Amino acid sequence: MPKKLPSFWEAIEEKGYSRRDFLRYCSIAAAMAGIEAAGLPKVVRAFEKKSRPPVIWLHFQECTCCSESFIRSSHPIVADVILDYLSLDYTETLQAAAGHQAEKCLQDTIKNSRGEYILLVEGSIPAGNDGIFCMIGGRSAEQIFKEAAQDAGTIIAWGSCASNGCVQSAKPNPTNATPIHKLTSKPVIKVPGCPPIADVMTGVITHLLVYGNVQQLDSQGRPKEFYSRRVHDTCYRRPYYDAGLFVESFDDENARKGYCLYKMGCKGPVTYNACAVTKWNEGTSFPIQSGHGCIGCSEDNFWDNGPFYRHLPNFPGFGIESTADTIGTTLGVATAAGIAAHAVATNIRKKKLIDGQKERALKDKDLNGDEGGKE
Repeated sequence: MPKKLPSFWEAIEEKGYSRRDFLRYCSIAAAMAGIEAAGLPKVVRAFEKKSRPPVIWLHFQECTCCSESFIRSSHPIVADVILDYLSLDYTETLQAAAGHQAEKCLQDTIKNSRGEYILLVEGSIPAGNDGIFCMIGGRSAEQIFKEAAQDAGTIIAWGSCASNGCVQSAKPNPTNATPIHKLTSKPVIKVPGCPPIADVMTGVITHLLVYGNVQQLDSQGRPKEFYSRRVHDTCYRRPYYDAGLFVESFDDENARKGYCLYKMGCKGPVTYNACAVTKWNEGTSFPIQSGHGCIGCSEDNFWDNGPFYRHLPNFPGFGIESTADTIGTTLGVATAAGIAAHAVATNIRKKKLIDGQKERALKDKDLNGDEGGKE
């Protein structure tokens, strides 16, 4: 019988953290997961009582930026007790074991925790040439993934490589790089981004630990809490877009004034992510705030969706209430009808305003005509 794992609170208490540190972490974790203040006691109870779930973290075709992002979450407890926050039983990147010992960790977790362990996958899986492009311990990435996925309680695709193939699947895709949801019939939670935001990753895990189920997902399998709004809708440069004030080149005066980067290729209008709200590096910044347009890294096929520094040919102006379920990225290359209609409507409103002002001016002149003549 496998030994019962300690709870998260027991694990961090052993590390020397105080009860106050623990409660502060719980409140931050709850906020990351989109859990309102009334739900905080439930978060505390979950971290106090529930055993840490066993985790298998697989790495395939990727650059490890997702792992790098995760360990830079905005609370020090995550960085300090990452190996205790979850029972990280197997990960090629962080584990001390190697060779046969490492493989034994993987097999033991699958055998002893069937239906319970969380499977985190970082990287796409090369399905070409019998998987020879990514082999671990003499087995292909596809073989390893399918074996681990079969008895997993939850499967999470970390980053765009695992979620949509990312750069490896860009044309001509010589390795036949494949996102993991295409290689299993089980549901997969996608957390795309290159890399995904650390606090988004923490929020997804927190929700899973507290409620024992996944968050509500959009039509592409992404948690709506973090992927329901476009970067464009929450961007601090949005008012400049609405006012028609754009950066024309990266070194012009408009760039120094912080105008909208749409003309520089920013894909914020067709990219769903929490970048502008949650940000990276403890909420310090995100690409647009740093002066670089969004490249749409959380969307499918973003490497093949056109040059990063060429703006979308046209972009219908949908409001903040639009979601990925109702508006796909294909709208980014729709006809100019939306823009034209918007321009016509704007001109009509302007003309009515001008005509109204003229009409009032004429009425004032008629009413005050005699006095005006005497003057």
